[in-house]
Amino acid sequence: MRPLVKGEPMLTFEDVKKNEAILTYIKKADKALAALGFTEHSLAHVTKVAEVAEYILKTLQYSEREIELAKIAGFMHDIGNIVNRQEHAQSGAVMAFRLLDQLGASPEENAIIISAIGNHDESTAYPVNAVAAALILADKTDVRRSRVRNREISTFDIHDRVNYAVEESHVTIIDKKIFQLSLTIDTSISPVMDYFEIFLNRMLLCKKAAYTLGMSFQLVINNQKVL
Repeated sequence: MRPLVKGEPMLTFEDVKKNEAILTYIKKADKALAALGFTEHSLAHVTKVAEVAEYILKTLQYSEREIELAKIAGFMHDIGNIVNRQEHAQSGAVMAFRLLDQLGASPEENAIIISAIGNHDESTAYPVNAVAAALILADKTDVRRSRVRNREISTFDIHDRVNYAVEESHVTIIDKKIFQLSLTIDTSISPVMDYFEIFLNRMLLCKKAAYTLGMSFQLVINNQKVL
């Protein structure tokens, strides 16, 4: 795909989603994580993150352009895993900068996207702007059974067990004031405390992200509010 030139339409999510280089990095990054034993980070994950980021900003009535940038950031946020799982947010931001620059993204919009990507991993993340906040919420709430690659329950580690235990997962924005993650967990597979053991830092980050967007964060497990 050739870069955009002055006077042409701005870079779109469809441009990014169809770009062969970006698709290759996403697929290869997921293969690398599979080799390392991590849960699924495939096109299914990044597409879901893009869709939820869109839902968040659209519901809160952000501009169409900010929504488009959030979708792009959501789709590209995990490409850094092709380099290494460690500091993948930062390496992914550097990769995204080059790819988006080649596609003709403006410096201002490129800056928004790469700052969101570079701030999505809970070890170093912070919701530095609305796009970053939407990306954090969309990414950290993608908890589902289908992300578990290992199908041998007897060999599950705690991450496999917690994700596999999630039978249903829904995100909802209530009155533009509350971002709610609602989970149905099979406690015979994983107790609720195991969920908090591995996801507490992510949920605290979600609280910060929701606050940035003018909301509070609420976690409901098996119809009980727990956070």
